[in-house]
Amino acid sequence: NMAAGDAVGRYRGTVGRSKDPSGLLISVIRTLSTSDDVEDRENEKGRLEEAYEKCDRELDELIVQHYTELTTAIRTYQSITERITNSRNKIKQVKENLLSCKMLLHCKRDELRKLWIEGIEHKHVLNLLDEIENIKQVPQKLEQCMASKRYLNATDMLVSAVDSLEGPLLQVEGLSDLRLELHSKKMNLHLVLIDELHRHLYIKSTNRVGQRGKDRARLGSLVKDTSPVPLMDVTNLSTPRKFLETSQFSTPGSSSMRDSSLLEIKEDTDLDPEENSAAFMGILIKGLAKLKKIPETVKAIQDRLEQELKQIVKRSTTQVADNGYQRGENISQENQPR
Repeated sequence: NMAAGDAVGRYRGTVGRSKDPSGLLISVIRTLSTSDDVEDRENEKGRLEEAYEKCDRELDELIVQHYTELTTAIRTYQSITERITNSRNKIKQVKENLLSCKMLLHCKRDELRKLWIEGIEHKHVLNLLDEIENIKQVPQKLEQCMASKRYLNATDMLVSAVDSLEGPLLQVEGLSDLRLELHSKKMNLHLVLIDELHRHLYIKSTNRVGQRGKDRARLGSLVKDTSPVPLMDVTNLSTPRKFLETSQFSTPGSSSMRDSSLLEIKEDTDLDPEENSAAFMGILIKGLAKLKKIPETVKAIQDRLEQELKQIVKRSTTQVADNGYQRGENISQENQPR
């Protein structure tokens, strides 16, 4: 059997390799050299040959007895050896591929960086184009906000547009006319806000008092009451002075509360902005603060204070005289017989 012969040969080779052949040879030479004559050497040689033959016979018997296990072990060893060899070859190939990839990436690094920078530039250009499109619509939206008296939205929109035009979009030559237009509107917007603030401070508040007096006079004429008209109770009227006293803006030593209250002021697009005069004045002040025109506002209020107070006195005097004249006419008509 050729398979058996191969197995035996491999096993013998394995056993033989497990011992040191030079040591065995030296031992044999030493044993033969200690013999006195040729006969002793021949006897020693015969004993050695007999021992080797006996060892071979025992080895053959062991091989025959453990043939199956020996064959399985040899095959397993061969399989393991082949797998280790294949693994080494694959690892070697992977190392070569990694070195090749590293070299290619090193060669393409500058190109990849260039593409990455170009991508960032294109993204920035797209953002600038979107911002330009939004800014081009600012004049129309600003006109609508001013017409509906949404001054806070108009201020935010205008300040943001001017900052963009004078910042990231400063080098865009096509926006020069729009830049001048919006900058001019920003410089003049605080005048509109100051006029609106004065209108609510001096005119709208006193109009409410006059309207209330007219309502009382009309009610008195309807009930035909000839008794003197009682003094008007103005303690519960919502005047700017009372608004400032009861609001959080005038709390002593609470600048953080004042700042937070100013930040919390927002416009309600569903309601009339002038319905609540106190809230509307707060919106005007916040808009002036965003325009950084508070010093100009204070100066304008101080300059126009005497004139506005004189106008209040003049309007109040006219209203009182008109009401008194109308009441006298009514009394004279009621006392004349037919």
